[in-house]
Amino acid sequence: MESSAGQGASSPAGSPSASSGRSASPSPSASRPAADLPPAKGSATVVSTLTEGLNSPWGLAALPGGDLLVGSRDKGTITRIDVKSGKKTLLGTVPGVAPAGEGGLLGIAVSPDFGTDHQVYAYFTTASDNRIARMLYDENGSTPGQQLGAPDTILRGIPKGTIHNGGRIAFGPDHMLYAGTGETGDDGHAQDKKSLAGKILRMTPDGDSLHGNPEADSVVYSYGHRNVQGLAWDADKQLWASEFGQDTWDELNRIEPGGNYGWPDVEGTAHKKGFRDPVAQWKTSEASPSGIAFVKGSIWMAGLRGERLWRIPLSGDADKEPLADPQAFLEGKYGRLRTVLAAGGDKLWLVTSETDTRGTPKAGDDKILLLKVR
Repeated sequence: MESSAGQGASSPAGSPSASSGRSASPSPSASRPAADLPPAKGSATVVSTLTEGLNSPWGLAALPGGDLLVGSRDKGTITRIDVKSGKKTLLGTVPGVAPAGEGGLLGIAVSPDFGTDHQVYAYFTTASDNRIARMLYDENGSTPGQQLGAPDTILRGIPKGTIHNGGRIAFGPDHMLYAGTGETGDDGHAQDKKSLAGKILRMTPDGDSLHGNPEADSVVYSYGHRNVQGLAWDADKQLWASEFGQDTWDELNRIEPGGNYGWPDVEGTAHKKGFRDPVAQWKTSEASPSGIAFVKGSIWMAGLRGERLWRIPLSGDADKEPLADPQAFLEGKYGRLRTVLAAGGDKLWLVTSETDTRGTPKAGDDKILLLKVR
């Protein structure tokens, strides 16, 4: 499940993360100059609705020219959205997707070398596993719905479940592919380093393990996760991840290679040796966090059950995060919120999630909104 029901609501509490280790990507060594810090209090304003009428949207990725690709979890399709007109063009259906519960076509990502390789990546549930595949996108294809090539699977064997399939994928500043996975409802997977479930994975664009991972022959980058739903990098190339708690605390974590984030032994801040505490945590009724993005010095986090957008301002100092208490916007106004994506400058794309069987769809759902944030 996204999160078990939390009783009541409380103010979100930030907590310092454990001491940072060495990362394959540069990490902040000192706090940023005051002039570069975000304000303690921010703002978020919906500028426009780009498109609507989407079915179970989940993954979102931007093409080099700015247009968006959005995936449908339950239909298994990928659609291109023109960011000027909002026009939708069906690219095709990903073969092998087997939607069930929280599984289906989940995260999508565009190759950092898209200009030359034209590859689109997808994380999806099949009849036997979760896997990551890439497909050639023929932008000049004349037949709508038939512009995606056959999937080339780069990583298979990620455990699947009716719940907790993870699914977010993103290319990092190092041009490597990262994936967040869930423990499928089986707590034992999260602490088992040999399992791909309950982890953050890091791999080459071909799906191979690489230098800088905790173990040279493994794509496992961090472990002890319950269900990672959001991945983003800040201005210092530091990786952040959001994940569902169970009954008590949802989390935003500062990710370090080899870090153990505690599940199922701890949930939320524990100050327990060997485990890394979250930088911020929320009652499950306030969040059920999904996608995250870094814009204007802050992490922006979409909430499903919480039906709100959270802003977490960052200081750039591992020992002083966050800069101020998280701040909520749009509470209850657009329903469940699934995915956020930086749109350049002070803009943010936001995807609603009312048609995923857990919402109450209204006319026009689901939507992609454009926000101006500070």
